[in-house]
Amino acid sequence: MASVFSAIIAGQIPGRFVWEDDEFVGFLTIAPVTQGHTLVVPRAEIDQWQDVDPAVFARLAGVAQKIGQAVRVAFEAPRAGLLIAGLEVPHLHTHVFPAFSMSDFDISGADANPSPESLDEAQTKIKAALRDLGYGANVPD
Repeated sequence: MASVFSAIIAGQIPGRFVWEDDEFVGFLTIAPVTQGHTLVVPRAEIDQWQDVDPAVFARLAGVAQKIGQAVRVAFEAPRAGLLIAGLEVPHLHTHVFPAFSMSDFDISGADANPSPESLDEAQTKIKAALRDLGYGANVPD
């Protein structure tokens, strides 16, 4: 069964992408806990993280790590947070976000109505940071 993430990946629903490769995408969530909150999602429709092939999971973690480096730099954050929640959408995804305090790890406090300008600014900053870190080949135009 196709998820909302499948529709975003297919271009049927708009998304603010910061990463694309053959296996994974990274795009901004529409409900960020902090500015720059990015979802890393496999293109394949996989529901449960514990059911994914370990090699695929390792590659997903590698992309999340690169995006984590970028959000830390882009937002001058002391840490980059990483969460797997999985209750919101039945499609494996990790949450990667600039973390300034432990409260940033509570996704129930996410901003349900961020401004389009804030999301656009976050996308621009993350893409620039990814390019500066040497990952420009995976940054969409």
